[in-house]
Amino acid sequence: MSWPVVNFRLPLIRDLVANGCSVEVLSPDWPGEQLEILRSAGARGLTFPLQRTDINPLWDIRTLWHLYRHFRNSKPQVVFSFGAKTNVWGMVAARMARVPRRVAMVEGMGYAFTDSPGGGVNRGLLRWILRMLYRLAFASAHRVVLLNQDDLRDLTNLCGLDESKAYLLGPIGIPLEEWPMREPHLNPITFTMVGRILREKGVMEYLEAARIVKSHHPEVRFNLLGPLFDNPGALSAMDIKPYVEDGTVCWPGMVDVKPWLERTSVFVLPSYYREGVPRSTQEAMAMGRPVITTDSVGCRDTVEDRVNGFLVPPRDVAALAEAMERFVMEPELIVRMGLESRRMAEERFDMRSANRRIMEVMGV
Repeated sequence: MSWPVVNFRLPLIRDLVANGCSVEVLSPDWPGEQLEILRSAGARGLTFPLQRTDINPLWDIRTLWHLYRHFRNSKPQVVFSFGAKTNVWGMVAARMARVPRRVAMVEGMGYAFTDSPGGGVNRGLLRWILRMLYRLAFASAHRVVLLNQDDLRDLTNLCGLDESKAYLLGPIGIPLEEWPMREPHLNPITFTMVGRILREKGVMEYLEAARIVKSHHPEVRFNLLGPLFDNPGALSAMDIKPYVEDGTVCWPGMVDVKPWLERTSVFVLPSYYREGVPRSTQEAMAMGRPVITTDSVGCRDTVEDRVNGFLVPPRDVAALAEAMERFVMEPELIVRMGLESRRMAEERFDMRSANRRIMEVMGV
């Protein structure tokens, strides 16, 4: 899908073009509006066949062959990939085509490596397949960019990543000038969660905790921003509907989150998904919002407990509700911790710095 490129990679593309690089971006689709945005950044958009969610050997062979032929004909100096399947087949195809520099970026280990109830044999089989495929990808890559220490450890132990190839980037960051500091929002106190509607993102825990807090403080508001998603851990509209109908939460679906964050007191992400470093949390912190999140992979890298928010155990509804209650009962924390969030964002989440380091890894 092209939307992650337009939403998350455009500043990197612009920096590459500004440094004299000719940039081609391959995606399974390029809707007209997004293609125009890419062209305005000075890059060229091309398509290739990819079945994003399922593991289908015939489709995967088709993907590999298409990428190999393209790299052989276009002769790029660098191939940079992100996403599980594109990391695997992109790196293998680039090696087959003798591309001089091959760099893969792992932005979290995703559903297969998330420890959560359910999934059973299917999740275990998917994890085994991905472990084998990642071994193939990492053997084909010159460098592998990682966002957190937990992924470095697990990919080394489980997927055969050679530590000499690993580059620990930390957060990819955000364009801070596009997420300016905003005044604290104190009336009414409002909690907001942003994310795909997946069970492992902690959506149900957020809704249950919201219901508890709402029963004690009916004036408090709760927002849930994000789309339904095609994923084995996806929730349905029927899962969310009871909480919307009883007034617990406002769920507008997929929206521009910035105006909603302006009307947010505290950002909440109770995820136990294998995150990289969640971008949504970085955006909320840049706007000066305190954060409640889980002491789990990627999420813990965004919060200093009791400094700019609270860390709670994964899947612990009572602890999550208690942390929310702290902000309701002590609204001065919203102001103080929000200032700390902005300070940390300026220190840690500057995309320009991260892009420079990625380009160095690419050899640009």
